[in-house]
Amino acid sequence: MADIVIVYHSGYGHTAALAEAVREGAASVPDSRVELIKAEEAENKWDIFHKADAIIFGAPTYMGSASARFKAFMDATSKFWMEQKWKDKIAAGFTNSGSQSGDKLNTLVEFFIFAMQHGMIWVGLDLLPGNNSSKGSVDDLNRLGSFSGAMAQSNVDQGPDTAPPESDRKTAARLGQRVAETAARFRTAQN
Repeated sequence: MADIVIVYHSGYGHTAALAEAVREGAASVPDSRVELIKAEEAENKWDIFHKADAIIFGAPTYMGSASARFKAFMDATSKFWMEQKWKDKIAAGFTNSGSQSGDKLNTLVEFFIFAMQHGMIWVGLDLLPGNNSSKGSVDDLNRLGSFSGAMAQSNVDQGPDTAPPESDRKTAARLGQRVAETAARFRTAQN
């Protein structure tokens, strides 16, 4: 059994839809327990994080980096950083923005560095880039071509019922599944 926490911030609901897709992917792995926690509610739930086998970080990319609300969550973890309470936990990340690029890679790099400071083990996406040839389509998984985590794009004039598109949600689900599989392998190896 692997315990996975998905902590996220969502300003307009699009990243919450992506977090739900990550949850579905992680929950598809047998014997996985998955919990979604909003970044703004994490303060009262540190024990859940400390007991988890994996923590997946998610935030919208605003102005080229993670949202301020998610950064506040990151800063709040400094109180147990010195104790390395998250050392050797599996980590991964996902993000969403209104444009195709939106400098989302910078947000994933922020998450990666944050995880490294906590002594965590980063898991990226294992999908080749989609939508990168004349035979490709926006319906391809990993249509935005990320390797370090799941990226999504949501049209700014569409709500979370429509955006991000299904291909981005399926890509996020694959990330959740991969993290759960990795966490289960690590847990088995430790026992």
